[in-house]
Amino acid sequence: MRSTLEHSQFNFPGQTSAYHGKVRDMYAIGSDLMVAVVSDRISAFDVILPKGIPHKGQVLNGIASYFLDAVSDIIPTWKLDTPHPNITIGHACQPIRLEMVIRGYLTGHAHRTYASGKRVLCGVSMPEGLREHDPFPEPIITPATKAEEGHDEDISKEDILKRGIVSEALYTQLESTTRALFQRGTEMAAERGLILVDTKYEFGLFKGELMLIDEIHTPDSSRYFIADGYEKRQNEGIQQQQLSKEFVREWLMENGFMGLDNQTMPNLTDTFVQTVSQRYIALYEKVTGMVFEGDTSDDPVADVNRAVKLWISNNS
Repeated sequence: MRSTLEHSQFNFPGQTSAYHGKVRDMYAIGSDLMVAVVSDRISAFDVILPKGIPHKGQVLNGIASYFLDAVSDIIPTWKLDTPHPNITIGHACQPIRLEMVIRGYLTGHAHRTYASGKRVLCGVSMPEGLREHDPFPEPIITPATKAEEGHDEDISKEDILKRGIVSEALYTQLESTTRALFQRGTEMAAERGLILVDTKYEFGLFKGELMLIDEIHTPDSSRYFIADGYEKRQNEGIQQQQLSKEFVREWLMENGFMGLDNQTMPNLTDTFVQTVSQRYIALYEKVTGMVFEGDTSDDPVADVNRAVKLWISNNS
């Protein structure tokens, strides 16, 4: 079994700064390049779980790379190259501090909000009479502010503009691009027998140009249903078959953890960790239609270090 890549403290040639996120470690090279090291860490409820998931970083990086290439006709993306299964190198964009969350179905956070009796999420009205996992009449956009640490927070379009996070013109562009990306993702998912339920997109500016950054359509940022049998399961009130990390959140909730103060993280058994790993690999193969070829390195940190240094040397 491959060793997990959980922590990195690299010092690459030309490195000017480093930022360690929940899953990705970002290294700035000079003023124009960014190296993303996609770790095997996993987070839920904005909390990093205490054990890494074998191959998770490769799965996320592989799916993100696949979809970044597939949407580059809609919007320029930050990606330049993926010289290692856990690495993407790209443009160093100035991130816009918003997550553009788009939801096609009443699932997850939207359903929890709806079940509490509320009918408005991020300033967007949700119609009466919906059941869990029912489709919205049309996808709704429910943005969240990007927190440096702690929980991201829901925010409405009106509050985004009031707080001056972006201009109205830029927000209109973000909204229309989000819908176009979701439509492309929906179409690609349907080709694979899947329903893209909800997802989030992040954007940045590079030399004044809007770009799609971070990851796209991965199990960390998206939720998928199995299309076959969806209607039957809805009609019979049976839970939908999901391909996402929602099952991790559900397992944590069943064990009394939702990331709230004074809650204790349950012990993650080796069996549970392997189950999560297998689910990520299955999603990669289902979403991309490609066989997952897992890296079996026993020293992924050294491999990443070599790959990045070689790429910088060859492209400087």
